Amino acid sequence: MRPFRPAALRLAVVLCAGILSACVDPSLGISTSGQPPLPRPDQNVYVAQVDAGIEIPALPVEEIPEAHRRQVVAYETDQPVGTIIINPKTRLLYYVVGRNKALRYGIAVGRSGFEWSGEAIVAEKKTWPTWSPPPEMIARDPAKYSKWADGQPGGPTNPLGARAIYLTSNGKDYGYRIHGTPEWKSIGRNASSGCIRMINQDVIDLYARLKGGETVIVLTASGEMPKGLYIPTPPAPKKVEPVIPEGAVPALKILPPPSFGAAETPAQDAASPAPTTPDAAPACATALINGVCPPKT
Repeated sequence: MRPFRPAALRLAVVLCAGILSACVDPSLGISTSGQPPLPRPDQNVYVAQVDAGIEIPALPVEEIPEAHRRQVVAYETDQPVGTIIINPKTRLLYYVVGRNKALRYGIAVGRSGFEWSGEAIVAEKKTWPTWSPPPEMIARDPAKYSKWADGQPGGPTNPLGARAIYLTSNGKDYGYRIHGTPEWKSIGRNASSGCIRMINQDVIDLYARLKGGETVIVLTASGEMPKGLYIPTPPAPKKVEPVIPEGAVPALKILPPPSFGAAETPAQDAASPAPTTPDAAPACATALINGVCPPKT
């Protein structure tokens, strides 16, 4: 009988653990990397919760289309685990969790004229971020956005929601984010100015899975792999007419239109002779014929 060797036993345990972890199906909800567990098919992930002292209300899951609920799906891709793939055509975000498997979330994407595509990376993450509308957004609708020129603090009505994931492409920040939203009914639509909106419960889940530096691939509007970075030209801001307070200037007096009739001439003095013109036509009792008075008959 061979003597017992602890080192050999430890090696066998390590090998078995490696084999088992490689065979774990992500759809079972088992986490092997310290991330949140993956959702079960029958699990309601849109329950109420309190995050950093801010209450996030429960959502009526029956009003969220099934395709846009957080779930693990089969997804054929050659991208490595941790890659985010965004399909604007279907309004879906995929977070790759294994070979041909992904965690899928419903999203809202840029409306017409604001669609972008290409590759980016996760550059920064923030909880309950401050939102500052870009200057072009303020110029387009100053009545709505100018009050937040210095930033809107994080909170339940903040457009960035509970989390913001900041993206850069080729080292440049084009202003695009993956973020939460209090307007959860906009999910599944083309509703933003280019950012990717998520339900607050979903963006909290995705945020917890990211460490920074992950690749983000935004497909084209037709759902194809991008061949480069495409950033749309933002629409020109609407021309805003200046508002003049009532009473600041006197009201304009509208004059009557000019008269183009015969000019009036002063009455002639009966004692003074009528003025004569060298080339004036002779006075006739009847209408002129060829510029001369007709013969009297």
